[in-house]
Amino acid sequence: MDFKLDHDSPVPFHAQIEKYLRDLIQREEYINGDQFLPKETAMSKSLGVSRNTIRQAINKLVHEGVIERKKGVGSKVVQKKISTRLDNWISFTKEMKNKGIEVVDYMMKVSLENADKEVSKALGVEEGREVWVLEKVRGDKDAKYLYSVSYFHPRVGITGKENFKKLLYELLEEEHDVVVAVSKEKLKAILPDHKTAQLLDLEEDFPVLKRERLVCDLGDRPVEYNMVYYHTGYFSYDIDIKREL
Repeated sequence: MDFKLDHDSPVPFHAQIEKYLRDLIQREEYINGDQFLPKETAMSKSLGVSRNTIRQAINKLVHEGVIERKKGVGSKVVQKKISTRLDNWISFTKEMKNKGIEVVDYMMKVSLENADKEVSKALGVEEGREVWVLEKVRGDKDAKYLYSVSYFHPRVGITGKENFKKLLYELLEEEHDVVVAVSKEKLKAILPDHKTAQLLDLEEDFPVLKRERLVCDLGDRPVEYNMVYYHTGYFSYDIDIKREL
């Protein structure tokens, strides 16, 4: 441990330790939450102070949401998550831009596939019919946030030659005169299949948030059946619920 208390300083011991911890968690080995901080008992012995003094410093960071304490394991840096809202329909690119995050496309694939039972039921097309599929893996320069799969109703007129780097619903409106109006959504936590885990660099026992949605036009006709798998280490959802009085 490369830190010593200054016994001649008017700054209380717990405040000195807090400052030390704030500096410590800026180091690469701690900042991503990969490594636990020194244990309270070890710090107590090394610095010659009580565990209550150590705990007082750690509690300040815990209350601020900077670090998290896991009983019987230790404390580590809380991995920052992207928080998005359920009551605000906005494109992923725009939402990330509003948060000052530059989106990186790790993978983008357009292909024709035969609609399986689930897709045919969602889009209202016969099973086995060819539909265009758009797959994306997106995130920032440091991490992959999500894997999305979109199936488009043949009525839309997708050709596979579109520039899908553009905002999707603006593209549909400009190139195919399709205006989307409603998104019917479901959310649930699941374990990823092998493909999803591989694309998001996850272990298969690491849960993901699955967002399933059916996007419809002004006539409430299906346009897109979309499934998004979010890396829960980076993404969370917020919603405000108002009580009726």
